Amino acid sequence: MLPYTPHEQIYNVPNFLTFTRILSTPALGYFILHDQTVPALALLVAAGITDVLDGWIARKWKLQTVVGSVVDPMADKLLVTVLTVSLAMKGLLPVWLTVIILGRDVGLAISAIWYRYISLPPPKTFMRYWNFSLPSAEVRPTTISKVNTLLQLGLITASTAAPILPIGEAAMVAAQYTVAVTTIWSGLSYVFSKNAVKILKQYGEGRGKGDGENGNDGKGDIKQ
Repeated sequence: MLPYTPHEQIYNVPNFLTFTRILSTPALGYFILHDQTVPALALLVAAGITDVLDGWIARKWKLQTVVGSVVDPMADKLLVTVLTVSLAMKGLLPVWLTVIILGRDVGLAISAIWYRYISLPPPKTFMRYWNFSLPSAEVRPTTISKVNTLLQLGLITASTAAPILPIGEAAMVAAQYTVAVTTIWSGLSYVFSKNAVKILKQYGEGRGKGDGENGNDGKGDIKQ
């Protein structure tokens, strides 16, 4: 007999807000690449609002899910990746910083894929792997990862606004080097932390309990 694996109710408002953030990401990249600074800033602010709202709603009405602890940081990684590449292509971010940010995120993505595979209870089928209502591992952010995300988003917002709101070059350079340091530091923190990823030995214990990255899992509003 196959082991029983409880399913989560993933169709809720916090997760819906997370997916709207994912869907808005290509438009953000388009606006930046086509010098539409005001629409880009407006959409970036809207994405930030949904990020705050999904966390508040999840905590207020106890709608935390393990899938939220995974998909929410994925949404933020996608957002940061698209914005970073778009800004670099427009010369608003240095290429070396883009490489550091993307390298760290690629490493985390590969780790997430691996942890999902090793933590998924049998049978390990393609359909079960991508069925996010089957919780198997929970992401627990490190403190520096939360700080890093805040600094990254601040730098991205400032860089996006640069064409219409000039910012001192010295301040931008200082911010870029600071983000480079925190990005590397946060990546290493996941390597050496023993609590960053929790494999759910009892596959029904996946409900968020206040120790994850985002709103959806009820663990804070800032991601890795």
